[in-house]
Amino acid sequence: MERSLNRANDEIRPVKITTGYTKYADGSVLIEMGETKVICTATIEEKVPPFLRNTGTGWINAEYSMIPSATQQRKVRDSVKGKIDGRSQEIQRLIGRAIRSVVDLDKLGERTIWVDCDVIQADGGTRTASITGGFVAAAQAIYKLYENREIKHLPIRNFVSAISAGIVDGTPILDLCYEEDSSAQVDMNFVMTDRGEFVEVQGTGEESPFTKSELVKLLELGEKGNKELIKIQRAAIPEIGDAVMGMDYGKDIIIATGNKHKLQEIGDILKDFDYNIYSLKDVNLDGIEIIEDGKTFEHNALIKARTIAKLTGKICIADDSGLVVDAIGGKPGIYSARYAGENATDEENRIKLFDAMKDIPMEERTARFVSAIGVVLPDGKEFTARGTVEGKIAFEEKGENGFGYDNMFIVDGYDMTFGEIDPEIKNRISHRANALKKMREEFIKRVVR
Repeated sequence: MERSLNRANDEIRPVKITTGYTKYADGSVLIEMGETKVICTATIEEKVPPFLRNTGTGWINAEYSMIPSATQQRKVRDSVKGKIDGRSQEIQRLIGRAIRSVVDLDKLGERTIWVDCDVIQADGGTRTASITGGFVAAAQAIYKLYENREIKHLPIRNFVSAISAGIVDGTPILDLCYEEDSSAQVDMNFVMTDRGEFVEVQGTGEESPFTKSELVKLLELGEKGNKELIKIQRAAIPEIGDAVMGMDYGKDIIIATGNKHKLQEIGDILKDFDYNIYSLKDVNLDGIEIIEDGKTFEHNALIKARTIAKLTGKICIADDSGLVVDAIGGKPGIYSARYAGENATDEENRIKLFDAMKDIPMEERTARFVSAIGVVLPDGKEFTARGTVEGKIAFEEKGENGFGYDNMFIVDGYDMTFGEIDPEIKNRISHRANALKKMREEFIKRVVR
């Protein structure tokens, strides 16, 4: 099928968000999606509905309307008819729900943000455009409160946008214009956050039922469209975007390791983010010598990450890990890889540790693997995350899996060494897995999703 503007089936219409569109509103935009144009304004009102009085909680409400000449046939104003039509009521409730879903109302104080969406030209997708533009207007108003120190904390948790998708002539397509919408067999709207979470999904088989596989395809289109819209929202209000979603450091991440096991584990934890993952070999730094002279696992991880981040100008992730044995004062600790000497093999390190533990009874052979992940961003900001797994040192090697000290470390709760445990289980419970989970949480807070 041939689409308006010769678009591909998974392509949204040209989108433009003009901020500061009106003079008196606390936040305002004109959002243009193809030929659809909506003025969205946000106004702060220092009171709340009766059911929220004296609760300290705020509210966000929305109104939606179309000017009479927004469509080809003049639409009588609701004020003339004396009541709001059912469609407008449904849409304005949807707009309010969508924006409230990403705002911590408890932090807003007892005030209402009114979001008014007025369609001045309609060519399909007016409700989704109103949500996308309405959020930007509301965010401006809320940020104004924050900047003026009328609220202590920015209550916006996420960005939110909306897009339509449907099936026309048997083909799933994204962002339907009016002509496509009017002939669609299936029509859906997807409201999503910048984290890829669904706020609301509306759908109907207007002309015929649809299959599960068609639904999945429409979901994928909706996700793609909303990702693009949120980038446009962020470009319209970059300061708010940085405050809510973290700084935009690009899409490349360097993992500072030549160890394929570590590379896979770190890559797996980030696989649902839209990032390009590179090894040291990929950026021609394989074999680089970095002096790890830190006194802690965290320090050594940051030494590696700082070095590679400085050389590449990219986000860099590095780790340092080792085995800490209580009975011998925490050794081998940060020297785990070279416990038996500078160029010692894994086997030589294990032999030395067995020798140091030969007279220690099982109840005193407590130990833990420690992993510290260091993340350094291109602007020099950095953070670390630590993970551990508890266990005991065995009296002999058991199992063929893993590497390093794995086959002499009995994991608490399993009565097996890491060398005996299924690798998939190890990857879920290991010290590195625990550190990576914490790193992921912090990564989400600081870096663009």
